[in-house]
Amino acid sequence: MIESILPPGTAAVDTFVDPPGAALYAEEEALVRKAVAKRRNEFTTARWCARQAMARLGRPPAPVLPGPRGEPLWPAGLVGSITHCAGYRAAVLAESSVVRTIGIDAEPDEPLTFGVLEAVALPAERKMLTGLAAGHPRVSWDRLLFSAKESVYKAWFPLTSRWLDFEDAELSIDPVGGTFRARLTLTAPGAPRCFDGRWLAAEGLILTSVAVPA
Repeated sequence: MIESILPPGTAAVDTFVDPPGAALYAEEEALVRKAVAKRRNEFTTARWCARQAMARLGRPPAPVLPGPRGEPLWPAGLVGSITHCAGYRAAVLAESSVVRTIGIDAEPDEPLTFGVLEAVALPAERKMLTGLAAGHPRVSWDRLLFSAKESVYKAWFPLTSRWLDFEDAELSIDPVGGTFRARLTLTAPGAPRCFDGRWLAAEGLILTSVAVPA
């Protein structure tokens, strides 16, 4: 499903179930040996998706370990992103010669819990969300804003190795074209000032993606 909002040259794999045959490398297994079943299933299936994507790119399977900020560390020459939420897991990969960086996120198509919007949205964004909700009430726009900012961060961090707060990106959302743009107030060498993304609301989910061409 997520491949519909990703550019050519990417390999995306998603699933609504946890494959019973999914397995981990020993070094991955060590990270979730004591984890609860929910966390273990998310971790395992997301890496199963990643290895299926590697195969689609003609790459051999490899472990996917977390970096200092929890970001997935990919084999040399690859960029990618992982996401998971209740009932859904996905991974997308691309050759770094095709895509500089990519971020994806999946969320339930439900309103944010009380108090979260104030923490993640700027005043202008809250005004935008009010208009979107009035004109297009079938989408949880506050959750979409949250998801889009998550995708922006996942694309930003590999370029900069720097944290990006929610207030460091101001979003505009196109409710008809299925796109969004994030204008950043934080600058870093090698990183764009704007990130363009796409979104999809379907099957009870909100999916967002950001991809920067090489």
